[in-house]
Amino acid sequence: MNLKIVFLITSVLLVILSLGMLIPAIWDGLENNEDWYAFAGSALITCFAAVLLGLSSRGGPKRLHTREAFIMVTLVWVVLALFASLPLMLSELHLSFTDAFFEAMSGLTTTGSTVIIGLDTMPPGLHLWRGILQWLGGLGIIVMAVGILPFLRIGGMQLFKIEAFDTGGKELPRAASISGAITLTYIIFTVIFGVALHLAGMTWLESAVHAMSTIATGGYSTSDTSIGHFNSPIIEFIIMCGMLIGGIPFLLFVKAFRGNPRFLFIDSQVRWYLIILMGSILLLSMWLAISREFSVIQAMRAASFSVISIMTGTGFAVGDYMTWGSFPIGLLFMLTFVGGCAGSTACGIKIFRFQILFKAMQSTFNKLIHPHGIFVPRYNGVPITEDVVLSVLGFFFLFVFIFAVLSLLLVAAGCDFVTAISSAATAISNVGPGLGHIVGPSGSFQRIPETAKWLLAG
Repeated sequence: MNLKIVFLITSVLLVILSLGMLIPAIWDGLENNEDWYAFAGSALITCFAAVLLGLSSRGGPKRLHTREAFIMVTLVWVVLALFASLPLMLSELHLSFTDAFFEAMSGLTTTGSTVIIGLDTMPPGLHLWRGILQWLGGLGIIVMAVGILPFLRIGGMQLFKIEAFDTGGKELPRAASISGAITLTYIIFTVIFGVALHLAGMTWLESAVHAMSTIATGGYSTSDTSIGHFNSPIIEFIIMCGMLIGGIPFLLFVKAFRGNPRFLFIDSQVRWYLIILMGSILLLSMWLAISREFSVIQAMRAASFSVISIMTGTGFAVGDYMTWGSFPIGLLFMLTFVGGCAGSTACGIKIFRFQILFKAMQSTFNKLIHPHGIFVPRYNGVPITEDVVLSVLGFFFLFVFIFAVLSLLLVAAGCDFVTAISSAATAISNVGPGLGHIVGPSGSFQRIPETAKWLLAG
């Protein structure tokens, strides 16, 4: 195994991370906030480590093979989170290493769970840094889902394999071209929603942070009460549109911008994504209108925002849905696992995996009824091979197994049952808020035991 290509990629990402640290450093410097030194110092440390890694990778191969790719996927998240936690420890927050690592990992993975209390009075640089972490993490998730996971044949992602990204047998320029197009699309959407939120009443800092965390479906906000702080239907509508877009494959937007908008409408994954969203919004709206005596407009407003936020894994909140009753809590908890589309910033199990399992199950039942018939399950018109079905089944089993084990470990670490299962669900689905008064939409992860924080960060 040759780790030089892994070190090279990691060093490049560390350089990008260090450049990202300079943005809040400059902002804090202009605001005469002393935290600028924390970001500047962290940038120097990170850049120095990147140079050392880059030098150690000199003379290595420029192609990424399967074994190296597996290591890279794991190593990159851990290393980036370690260096991203530096400003959080050196700033005026003085977070412990555990809390800083938890916050950084939550940001980079676009989970959105936070241990910080008092967001409304936090310095601007730290708000900006949290937004940048989620923005970079969201972009990384897209590129990984489009390029690396299909190459590794993980969880049925080989259905979305693009040969330009198969760097084991292809040169890099075509892969770089696709990555560049996705990045440009991601930037365009960020700018559009940032300007829109500013025009809707947010300050430039608030609009920048929320635009980055919205398109990344991350959920970090500038207030402890999240989007409910603004109490603005216009802001909520803009953010809903951003979260909705964040859950759609970005490669389809690239194709649409290149003159093929039909791809957005013929993709079965996108259709089912929208159908599940609309059906869940309708059910929750009816519940709130009938059982909680919300007006129709209030019910639609609260249900639409909450369903889109939870299903896409964003985690923004406009109110405490724990007070709505058992049905909304159950529905939103189930949507936590569903997620958005493959190739988007949304997390969870992903729509296409449910589609593949349904098609495989349908084919199996047809064979039971008609033993001599030939039934080939298809996805978007493409035959689903046996290895794809087995890969998806393996992913489901591993997902459920990790959820069960993590829940038990969290209970053993001192969490109550509701906190444990909801924290486990929100961690592996990258949603953010959990259930209950501790980690629910009106709480934070600050109060859970330190061991539990490490378990969730892992």
